Amino acid sequence: MALLQTYNLDGGESGSIELEDRFFDIPLNEALLKEVYVALSANEREVIAHTKGRGERAGSGKKPWKQKHTGRARAGSVRSPLWRKGGVVFGPKNTRNFSKKVNKKAKQKAFSIAMSEKLRRNQMKVLDSFELSQPKTKLVASALQKLGVSEKSLVLGFLSSEKSFERAGQNIALLTSRSAHTLNVKDILDHHFLLMSREGIQHIQDRMRLSAKEL
Repeated sequence: MALLQTYNLDGGESGSIELEDRFFDIPLNEALLKEVYVALSANEREVIAHTKGRGERAGSGKKPWKQKHTGRARAGSVRSPLWRKGGVVFGPKNTRNFSKKVNKKAKQKAFSIAMSEKLRRNQMKVLDSFELSQPKTKLVASALQKLGVSEKSLVLGFLSSEKSFERAGQNIALLTSRSAHTLNVKDILDHHFLLMSREGIQHIQDRMRLSAKEL
């Protein structure tokens, strides 16, 4: 069992929490992390770029002029790619699919590796509670400064019962909030620090334990 130090909102040490080695002491596997990270990034990608082909352009379907004896090149449609305002050949389409599939077991192991690395590098901070005396941004900013995590990018993993803390921190520039239910490898690797409550990290551990049983 690994012991992780816990803190209060004043930045002082308040105790520790036990984390299971099978989830939080996994050796680094950069290839697996990259595979899962790339897949998650691809699955979030929005396909926006789109060009119209000749079938999508507006214009008459009538042949512009007869085939022969005009002295001009043959033409069958004003929507031809050769014409101004015609369709585009081989342009990007919004029907493209960039999604990638990753096995559930690989995704779960990559998540454990990412959490283990945060723990090994002392980049995971756990608070006893996210309960504020008042739901004010300055209180959250003060707590982050006292914890020594205000100068780097930070992802906050919160539970539904901790939404007041999450809302109070929405205007802090380097802080990104993610639900502990959906926290993934990309969220962890995209940020320098991970901040959670004691209850939140326990939820993550329970989630890992349940996933391990299902595999």
